[in-house]
Amino acid sequence: MAQKPSIPKGTRDFGQQEMAERNYIFDTIKSVFRTYGYQQIETPAQENLSTLLGKYGDEGDKLLFRILNSGDAFSKINYDDYKVEGTESDYNSKALSLKVCEKGLRYDLTVPFARYVVQHQNEISFPYKRFQIQPVWRADRPQKGRYREFYQCDVDVIGSKSQVNELELVQIVDKVFHLLDVNVLLKINNRKVLTGFAEICGFPDKVVDITVAIDKLDKIGLDNVKAEMQEKGLTEGAIAVIEQILQLSGSNAEKIASMRSLMNGGSASGLVSETGLKGLDELEELFGFIAAAGVETQVEIDLSLARGLNYYTGAIFEVKALDFPIGSICGGGRYDNLTGIFGLPDMSGVGISFGADRIYDVLKGLDKFPKDLRSATKILLANMGSAELLYVLPIAKALREAGVAVEVYPDSAKLKKQFDYADRKAIPFLSINGETEMQAGQVNIKNLASGEQKAFAKDDINAILEFLA
Repeated sequence: MAQKPSIPKGTRDFGQQEMAERNYIFDTIKSVFRTYGYQQIETPAQENLSTLLGKYGDEGDKLLFRILNSGDAFSKINYDDYKVEGTESDYNSKALSLKVCEKGLRYDLTVPFARYVVQHQNEISFPYKRFQIQPVWRADRPQKGRYREFYQCDVDVIGSKSQVNELELVQIVDKVFHLLDVNVLLKINNRKVLTGFAEICGFPDKVVDITVAIDKLDKIGLDNVKAEMQEKGLTEGAIAVIEQILQLSGSNAEKIASMRSLMNGGSASGLVSETGLKGLDELEELFGFIAAAGVETQVEIDLSLARGLNYYTGAIFEVKALDFPIGSICGGGRYDNLTGIFGLPDMSGVGISFGADRIYDVLKGLDKFPKDLRSATKILLANMGSAELLYVLPIAKALREAGVAVEVYPDSAKLKKQFDYADRKAIPFLSINGETEMQAGQVNIKNLASGEQKAFAKDDINAILEFLA
């Protein structure tokens, strides 16, 4: 019995139509990136595991796809070296996996970018602006809008601390989704403000635990977030301070003013956070830039926004579609020392990543793809027989040289079959040329949508192009 073909869970095939739609997304995003001076690079699908581990937090490390060393990776393993002391059958699986897996599939494009910058620092000019559109892999539980293999479209600038760079990312988001005709909400916070949360509630050493918990607010609700923080050792009083912050409302300016009061000793704890106040200064400056630049997209401060990645140190971003139920479709932030782990300290950068697969689902769900993406072929030249085929081949060549996508039906089949082929592929024009057209030196073309039909001299390519436009 033949094996039923399948693909791994969390992955997808993309046919011709889907690829046309995906390329529409990629081309739109690339065009905007380039207008801001960003240039494209690529990095390998696999990185050394040492490059990836420890960069995404404990939860991120669990989602890394590890690549088993080639050959019999376990043949030279002395399992006694990995036994847990005091047990008969327990092994240190983490240490063992590092021995048999020296490489992993990239989890995102930012850490490989940092590695690239350090490795090629003598070849590039700073500030360095790059974009990258490649697949990434995460061993996550597949569900709607969440895949194990998906594309990211990253744009980063490294080597500058100016928030003009953050503004450019906001403008890029504004322009991309305007071109894609999708209404979005851009949420912004600052990791220094989140550090301030921990400091004014009296648990400065719990900033990661607090960040991880509140990052789940939309998914699990406030009560479960509070329960998680309690499990991590925060007191009821500390949790009450964080709850007060998370429930702040009002305009962006009002949120900043309220937070400034809390960070300056106005919370129940009476503690002051200089780091939190610095984060608020940065938010205020960024929103001033956004107002001056005339950004049309709705932008708001979301004090619950945390972005779980440990390397963020300043502004953080998240974009959500307003008219389609799905998770964030874009996210990123400022990182001050990501390259430091590779030997190049104090190299600040900021970037944002467009989730192409989720953007695809949004455009598909909202029916926002242009209708002319249905077919790459503009005109089908029918095959009426061997002599007629020889007649239309030079016409096909001339049209292709003029930039028109042309198909010649390969078989001398019934016209209905050729019409059906054009209909299935949404080819807008069909050219049927028999003995009459050959004798007259003409090309007969029909617009299949309107029914309009015209004959042209076969050498009058300009007139044909005008009809096909």
